[in-house]
Amino acid sequence: MEWTVGTVIDAIADTIPDRLMTICGDRRSTYREASERTTALAKFLVSEGFGIHTERADLQPWECGQDRVALIMHNDLYPDAFIACSKARVVPVNVNYHYTPAEIRELLDYVAPRGVIGHRSLLAKLGDALPDTVELIVSIPDETHDQAPAGPIDGAVEFDDALTQGRSWDGTLPEATPDDVVMMCTGGTTGRPKGVLWRQGDQYVVSMNGGVHEHVDEIHQKVQYAGAPWFAVSPLMHAAGLLTAFAGILNGQTAVLYDRTKFDPHRVLATIEREKIGLMTMVGDAYAVGLIDGIRGGEYDVSTLFSVASGGAPLNVEHQKTLRELLPGVILVNGYGSTETGNVAFGASENDETTTIVGFTPHADTRIASEDLTGFLEPGADEDGWVVRQGRMPLGYFSDPEATNKTFLTVDGVRVVQSGDRGRISQDGKLLLRGRDSLVINTGGEKVFAEEVEEVLRTFEHIDDVLVVGRPSERWGSEVVAVASGDDELVASVESGELQRYCRDKLAGYKVPKEVVVVDAVRRLGNGKGDYRWARAAASPSGVPAPPRDTVA
Repeated sequence: MEWTVGTVIDAIADTIPDRLMTICGDRRSTYREASERTTALAKFLVSEGFGIHTERADLQPWECGQDRVALIMHNDLYPDAFIACSKARVVPVNVNYHYTPAEIRELLDYVAPRGVIGHRSLLAKLGDALPDTVELIVSIPDETHDQAPAGPIDGAVEFDDALTQGRSWDGTLPEATPDDVVMMCTGGTTGRPKGVLWRQGDQYVVSMNGGVHEHVDEIHQKVQYAGAPWFAVSPLMHAAGLLTAFAGILNGQTAVLYDRTKFDPHRVLATIEREKIGLMTMVGDAYAVGLIDGIRGGEYDVSTLFSVASGGAPLNVEHQKTLRELLPGVILVNGYGSTETGNVAFGASENDETTTIVGFTPHADTRIASEDLTGFLEPGADEDGWVVRQGRMPLGYFSDPEATNKTFLTVDGVRVVQSGDRGRISQDGKLLLRGRDSLVINTGGEKVFAEEVEEVLRTFEHIDDVLVVGRPSERWGSEVVAVASGDDELVASVESGELQRYCRDKLAGYKVPKEVVVVDAVRRLGNGKGDYRWARAAASPSGVPAPPRDTVA
């Protein structure tokens, strides 16, 4: 049998109702409370006419036959909103609240949600960014987050009022099915957001540490043991944070959710000490630097930690070594995957071992497709191919048949999802990654697409041409750097901060270049494409360009 998130939560609540499901700041919710609250919110959505209008069997992979609800939320109550949508046969859609109002509007125009559930402070910043498709707004106070108090949102239903209306509704919820979908928004490979459509039955197994349970008694049995709390430090609006939290929650564990918008290593360490955290997940080097400094201070007791996992961005070897010294006996895990692929591989280290991005243990469904995508390469093959995953995978990209057919394809009769990375599997079974094919910069766990930033920079009056690349950074893993040419005023615009201010008005803060390197001319190849190898060299601290590539006529 396959399962949905809502049915698993209710099954857990039936057997361990008084165990804490989530802790976020001062809010502590048991499984019984969460089950009842999510049922009430689901009933409210259904009473407002939300639900499914076309069953999965009658749709193309890129089509969605369910109403969509955008979640513009901090971590508090995020799992509840997600679960409630599942119970109502409504599609929850994650929205990055770091986006500017214009970027959120672009995303929502694409997603076309009928409803929005959001925290007041985030909704207040949007102004008129919500599209005309939105018929319902549910507003949540920001008591557990570090935001200035925001008043009621015009036209919105307060969260508690929605629960009250749901509890008083005398209708019944529809029976959710494993074919009901979840939409996980990602940047995709073109620099524009894409909604990845996952069947709930598949995502539960692949990304939420679930299984194919023959009977509900198997769920009851597996959640009897209460381990140490799991701490999801990263935002749940990102797939890495959300799926990690649900991997704990759907196994009957207590998930501690970070209750601040900005990362504060001291608050994180104080939470570990207070809640006696066993497993913590974070986002690569951007989090590790501050945590290392805080642990070194010796102010916090973090002795309950037995595992620290990095998802959404790798943890570099030097930081692994330092954490090993500061936290002897703790297992460090680098996860490798994406919104499209789910779990592809992981690298774990304990004792004196360290792992890098090139030493992963692949999932059983991970394979290497040949360069021409006509077959598969065996372990030990002396050539690189495409990292792909077979088995349970997404249906496709919402409303984008072309991108769906390009990413979710058939190789030698097997349906696979292509990760966009090149690599090989060694003779001893290790996944060796060679690099991402697309121009993606992973900075502090956020994906930045070079083309998007370049488009904005090219509209600046003093820039003639520009390439955007990633540069290694101790703090962020990679940082965004622009290499630009322009008129005589360009240098002054950079030094005065005018160019950066221009970018901040049009881009989320993490997309704004940390540095702009001004050159006489931006180098391009013979086919007009940017010479990114040269640009990366020009952006390096030494500023010495690499030898030019062969040009293409």
